[in-house]
Amino acid sequence: MKLSTREDIEAPLATVFQAFADTDAWERAVLRRGAEVTRVDRLSTPGPGMAWVVGFDYRGKPRRVTVKLSQIEAPNILAFTYSTSAFEGSFSLDFVELSARRTRVSFATEVKPRTLASRLLLQSMKLAKGKVERKFETRIAQICHEIEERHRAAPRR
Repeated sequence: MKLSTREDIEAPLATVFQAFADTDAWERAVLRRGAEVTRVDRLSTPGPGMAWVVGFDYRGKPRRVTVKLSQIEAPNILAFTYSTSAFEGSFSLDFVELSARRTRVSFATEVKPRTLASRLLLQSMKLAKGKVERKFETRIAQICHEIEERHRAAPRR
């Protein structure tokens, strides 16, 4: 199953890319939502190969997702892969400078089943694809709005 959307953010390309590439901030955000995050790589600088194991409860069951940074080309591309016992997939972000103060971010994700049960779950999600797409687009818009607001609130130099 593939989902994609794009958002325009009133902030410079470098600021937007830095906000999405700030892995420490994303780790803190996940922790605030009650999940456990463990960094499992030994890289000293951000780059491909960075990996995390995220543990959380979903529908009464403990879940674990392994997330790996697969590509980083500042300031244009960020790409991740993720896997669980039931699913595997990818998530990519492409950044395009529209003007000095405006950036377009394109988001794309693809989820592939690994088991028969996960194949059935994805099939039912495809039947409700409109609702799933709206939720995806709404959450992405919220994240982009937060980045835009942080940029507006930041002191100018």
